[in-house]
Amino acid sequence: MESRQTINNSPINTALCSIGMSGIVFHAPFIEVNPDFRLTAILERTKNITIEKYPHAKQYRELDKMLADEDIELVIVNTPNVTHYEYAKKALLAGKHVIIEKPFTPTIEQGLELIELSKRQNKILSVYHNRRYDSDFLTIQKVIKDHLIGEIREAEFHYDRFDENLSYKLHKEKKEKGTGCLYDLGSHLIDQALTLFGMPEYIFADIFIMRPISEVDDYFELLLYYTDFRVRLKASYQVREALPGFVLHGNKGSFIKYKADVQEKNLMLGLLPDTIEWGKESIESFGLLHTELDGSIVRQSIESLRGDYMNYYNLMYKSIRLGSPLPVSAEEGLNVIRIIEAAFKSNEEKRAIKLI
Repeated sequence: MESRQTINNSPINTALCSIGMSGIVFHAPFIEVNPDFRLTAILERTKNITIEKYPHAKQYRELDKMLADEDIELVIVNTPNVTHYEYAKKALLAGKHVIIEKPFTPTIEQGLELIELSKRQNKILSVYHNRRYDSDFLTIQKVIKDHLIGEIREAEFHYDRFDENLSYKLHKEKKEKGTGCLYDLGSHLIDQALTLFGMPEYIFADIFIMRPISEVDDYFELLLYYTDFRVRLKASYQVREALPGFVLHGNKGSFIKYKADVQEKNLMLGLLPDTIEWGKESIESFGLLHTELDGSIVRQSIESLRGDYMNYYNLMYKSIRLGSPLPVSAEEGLNVIRIIEAAFKSNEEKRAIKLI
């Protein structure tokens, strides 16, 4: 076993493959305030945001030149979905640890190849499923763990929006493998369901294009079949009045929670995740518990746990430096893609698809 004297405690030199919204909002702030990481390099092909916002980081115009930088240990692939496989493969071959933004890869085959490559290269490969660290999800996870509603009988997760316009990110609107609402928002909901309940036995899916202007799916409903309960996952871009994000029903009671995690909103405002109040919801956003406890029927609000995407990075540091378990493994990311591909097959064939 490696002695404590030989453990590398230095910050992890990290590179971002993009400095768009994903980089500025979901990655750079956590790297910047975490002493265990150092934002060393950024791939930025045409603009100069790096120079303006992160002058201490090296700016690269070409991926291959950035990957040739021997100072870089960890590469974050936060580029369009269709590039995940190519960029991650190059980074692994260059001897870097890799984090891939969700969804992992557009296809199962690409994901399997990257997993095998990471093993041959002896490098860490993880998928950034940050919504595991939302206050909403952490709260329902605790409700289930504490058996506050008894045995789960039914769960329904929503990720709805109202937007009649196409995304300004044009790559999201091209009809190709890896685009559309199911790959985008569905990845979050599927990962949350799998984290809570594991892989279902069957899946039935309805995937649809609602808006005439769209070329990619902007609506889906998935029904996950488990032995003694059912889980529905639903998203749409045509929901002005959103329903609760999480609805849980058990044999003792129910828990209902609207999506209220404040992290993305605060990150968009430029706030840094470095205060003890970070990720705390207001009391008005707490979930409703209606159940039987100690022989009495209670109906009360439940305080939300504090959300914090930094937990992902803290666990990544321990994985790279100490060999601890990953916050999200590549295999877990691949299971999300298995569900997505099975869902498209179900939608096409109008039948339930067996998974296990």
